[in-house]
Amino acid sequence: MDPSISWFQPEQEGPAKNLWLRVWKTQQEFDNMNLKEGDGEMDTIANGFNTINSPMMNGKTDKTSNFAQRRRKDNRLTVRSSNRKFVPDCGGCPWRQPNFPYPKSILGLHQEIEHFYRYMSPTEAEDKIRAEVVGRIDKIIVSKWPEAKVEIFGSYRTGLYLPTSDIDLVVIGKWTNLPLRTLEQEFLEKDIAVENSIKVLDKASVPIVKLTDKKTDIKVDISFNMCNGVKSAELIKTYVDKFPVLPKLVYVLKQFLLERDLNEVFTGGISSYSLILMCISFLQLHPRQDSLRNCSANLGVLLIEFFELYGRKFNYINTGIRIRDGGKYINKEDMQKEMIDGHRPSMLCIEDPLQPSNDIGRSSYGVLQVKRAFEYAYTVLSNVVHPLSLYTNCAQMSMLGRIVRVRDKVIEQRQRVEDSIRLRPSRSSSTGSTSSAEDSAVSSEGSDGPSRDNSPNISYQPQRPSPHKAIGPIGKGHIRSHIHNTHNSNSSHNNSSHNSYQASTTKRKKPHKQ
Repeated sequence: MDPSISWFQPEQEGPAKNLWLRVWKTQQEFDNMNLKEGDGEMDTIANGFNTINSPMMNGKTDKTSNFAQRRRKDNRLTVRSSNRKFVPDCGGCPWRQPNFPYPKSILGLHQEIEHFYRYMSPTEAEDKIRAEVVGRIDKIIVSKWPEAKVEIFGSYRTGLYLPTSDIDLVVIGKWTNLPLRTLEQEFLEKDIAVENSIKVLDKASVPIVKLTDKKTDIKVDISFNMCNGVKSAELIKTYVDKFPVLPKLVYVLKQFLLERDLNEVFTGGISSYSLILMCISFLQLHPRQDSLRNCSANLGVLLIEFFELYGRKFNYINTGIRIRDGGKYINKEDMQKEMIDGHRPSMLCIEDPLQPSNDIGRSSYGVLQVKRAFEYAYTVLSNVVHPLSLYTNCAQMSMLGRIVRVRDKVIEQRQRVEDSIRLRPSRSSSTGSTSSAEDSAVSSEGSDGPSRDNSPNISYQPQRPSPHKAIGPIGKGHIRSHIHNTHNSNSSHNNSSHNSYQASTTKRKKPHKQ
């Protein structure tokens, strides 16, 4: 088992696991020419997470590995219904509801995904905190350049952001040279950022200013004159409306990649925008379209099918992904005819729905590692939902928790955000609210100008309504009733779900064979 892909399951605890860890560590030391003594780094493997301090892990150089580890650590230190309790020490599965009768079947996985989505969705307090961060930065920029316009894009635009996600901003204005250093100096003078957190990446293909807000520890990425995101945002929103299951799958998959450090392009992962396009393609070509549109689909079946498709069946060598015109798979040779600047289709080839000559996934150099993670998740989940599984005790152990975890540090940070808003004096905020957004393409690392993952952006809007008003408050009883009704309305589907997730994928339009 590769600790960069997975963690140990409860039934694997014991002396054999400890012996295997020592064997694995010794082999790694020989491979990396690093014979250091001490078992300090094994603690992080044993507790179920994948932060290995090996200097050449996964083929990275020592410098790149150290930088990536610092980035990973920072990424997890950042921070939707009111009165939600974030209780740590819950075994990494805080979304599970106490005393809820999770069935020992694929339906139990479906219910866990529903609860995970409701738990991880941003609270009103988290929305408010982020709106205040955007307001402070907007005030500084506009005071310096009155004609400039600050727009929001990324996961904050569509509301599909995790508690650890950055805020992505773009400044629209007219400059002969981009004022990266001037903006850095303004932030230093206003004392808005954590000490030494401001970084100017002026040599990147997309110049960017990065900082960590001093009051909230939320990370912010600021770019200039990247105006192509609004249409992408509207496009993603249309697919969210078309496929109500899309946000629920995206939340699980984003957390899945985050825990394996596969959510950043520059560390070998895939961007959130690429992940969402992969989900859209999967849903477009799914054989059960009616259940996807009327919310009767079993989320557990869909998640396993997604892992099976992109972990086992998809032909990354010859096949590209297209979502426009109803979606289909395309031959990479045909796609290359439309590409400009002599670029060749990448391993993960995703046609930009707004600019067909652009390959969204071309900077994701470590996509085969992502494929391995998807394949492992497919194996774990398909085994645990099997009716004859010996290791399924849904009353005590989480099925979804075998592939997804939420760290106590994140839970505690979310609770601090809730407490900080609740304890404030009752007065109207001067900053207003902002729009939420689709993730992260303006990470400058590993991207090329027009070929990078363009995420949606939108103007800063003080009167934006809260995104979960559309969802509505759903209490514990409503959740149980909703899932029960969903199960009854499509009982034939759920009764056959144990055997359907493999057969259904074969009905999907098949990728080109190698």
